Amino acid sequence: MTNADPQELAKFSELAHRWWDPESEFRPLHQINPLRLDWIDQLASIQGKRVVDVGCGGGILAESMARRGAHVLGIDLADRPLKVAQLHAMEGGVANLEYRSVAAEALAAEQPGQFDVVTCMEMLEHVPDPASVIQACTDMVKPGGWVFFSTLNRNPKSFLLAIVGAEYVLKLLPKGTHDYARFITPAELNRWIRESGLDTFQMKGLEYNPLTRIYKLSSDTSVNYLVACRKAAA
Repeated sequence: MTNADPQELAKFSELAHRWWDPESEFRPLHQINPLRLDWIDQLASIQGKRVVDVGCGGGILAESMARRGAHVLGIDLADRPLKVAQLHAMEGGVANLEYRSVAAEALAAEQPGQFDVVTCMEMLEHVPDPASVIQACTDMVKPGGWVFFSTLNRNPKSFLLAIVGAEYVLKLLPKGTHDYARFITPAELNRWIRESGLDTFQMKGLEYNPLTRIYKLSSDTSVNYLVACRKAAA
């Protein structure tokens, strides 16, 4: 059994052709990408490092990390976004970047402990078994390496802002992008991280100001949040 929801794959595949349009449904991803890229790079110093981006979609983060000098493998199970990612990288002449249609668990079995950095952003809330993905990310990273996650907290505020506000009022995202029942509390994520064999190093919140239309990293993890983890050195 593959740890993927066919409806989720279909949902993002239908929008694949709009992935690189900064004014499309993927505008929030384009806006937050510089923040998450800089945060990852500041902690893990990705230049020259071997990186895997799990659930890479159309390649916004994967391509930006390759442009920073990392050797990046982007993986996803939605074929249309992967094709969009490959085409965009080819048109841009981006080196050190490869894409594959493979599950995180399968890649972890194939290449255990082979990556300096693993990123898994805005993906855990879209799979049936997020703990399995977290374990795969842990298995893929080298001892002493970095693993980065981002997801959505589960509470009334996040329902109001991430679903009602973002999807229905501000129309930042297509209706149905998120399923509230799949949101993950920091306590749940930290437990899965610990059980997989990682140590949480840093947690950041991601806030959006609808008046200025600006995102920023903060200490407020009540809605969107990011977690940096490390695997113990051998």
